[in-house]
Amino acid sequence: MSRESMKKIPYLLFAIILFLSTLFLNPANANAYTEEEKLLLQSWRLVNEAYVDDSFNNQNWWFIRQQFLKKPLHSKDEAYEAISEMLATLDDPYTRFLPPRQYQNLQITTSGELSGIGLQISINPEDKHLEVVSPLPNSPAEAAGIQPRDQILTIDGIDTETLTLDEAANKIRGKIGTLVTLEIKSKKEGIIKEYQLKRDRLSLSSVTARLDTSNPDYPIGYLRLNQFSGNASKDLAHELAKLDQKGAKAYILDLRNNPGGLLQAGIEIARLWLPPSTIVYTVNRQGIFGSYDATGNQLTDAPLVVLVNQGSASASEILAGALQDNQRATLIGETTFGKGLIQSLFELPDGAGIAITVAKYETPNHKDINKKGITPNVEVTQDPISYFEIGTEKDLQYQAAIAFLTENDSLPTMISQNDN
Repeated sequence: MSRESMKKIPYLLFAIILFLSTLFLNPANANAYTEEEKLLLQSWRLVNEAYVDDSFNNQNWWFIRQQFLKKPLHSKDEAYEAISEMLATLDDPYTRFLPPRQYQNLQITTSGELSGIGLQISINPEDKHLEVVSPLPNSPAEAAGIQPRDQILTIDGIDTETLTLDEAANKIRGKIGTLVTLEIKSKKEGIIKEYQLKRDRLSLSSVTARLDTSNPDYPIGYLRLNQFSGNASKDLAHELAKLDQKGAKAYILDLRNNPGGLLQAGIEIARLWLPPSTIVYTVNRQGIFGSYDATGNQLTDAPLVVLVNQGSASASEILAGALQDNQRATLIGETTFGKGLIQSLFELPDGAGIAITVAKYETPNHKDINKKGITPNVEVTQDPISYFEIGTEKDLQYQAAIAFLTENDSLPTMISQNDN
């Protein structure tokens, strides 16, 4: 027997053992699986191939597969529950199963309209509590005064600790005109308050813009980006061109309470502002770096301030980090949310889907902001204000941006400068 043949023996033995283990662990399905089991297996395979952590939270992912194949799956609901339980073993709130309705809703939020109360929510990775990322502008939740990082205790009397993220989102959504009751603990005061809110149609328009002419000699273009939807880059470029035609000499880009959205939208928007440079680095499961770069087709090189706060998350942080590290913009406000993970959506045959964390990201200066956030160059703390008070005298962060752009070296005494 040749030396090469000898080398192949261990691999052949391993293959035989693997086949026999599958046969004995699940003998009824050695030759064929039910539709429910196929759904579970496809979900397992997607995670197996794409998940950012190749240790799968320090557990044997193949063993997890075999354990869940032992479960009797007689319906799609049982399959959905098993998939959710399987994904929960990863201890990653962003990797989750999305039943068909929830998967469709998630797609709508990045491209169309939906009805609800306008809350972006997440599971806090530290304490596992359901919390508010941000309320949508001009929504019932924003009008009620609900703030980023407020903790949602109950939804219509149901303890949120018993719900997954998507179950909670599904209960909050509903038909226009119907009511939902939330019990919320304020992040700032620690006070528990009950809110009864009427669901309404939510506008998902990404961009609002206007020209600030409070200083006639130095008009400033104001752009507020609510989320990174599929048309966000096109909308922002359109508004930016209009402000340029009106004579804007500098710009304020408001990313406060923007929970993120599509990664590609964040990349495209960064390219509107940046000369040739790195926008973001991505790190996959093998630790290999990739990058997205600006092409040099920026629309303006006028001075830029970016407003951020603790509700600025995900794609907002990618954009803010790129502009800060490349010294293209000055960040003013409060430390951002701290979500340095990237998810991809995968559709399953029955219309359901899975969101899977596929990579981590780092800013151009290789800062990992996950659970840390981005510290602004100029820190300005601010009590909550309503949507209608944004850009007014009550908006301290906005006023600080105006002062920075018009005076640059004469900032209010309440502001502390950082050298980030």
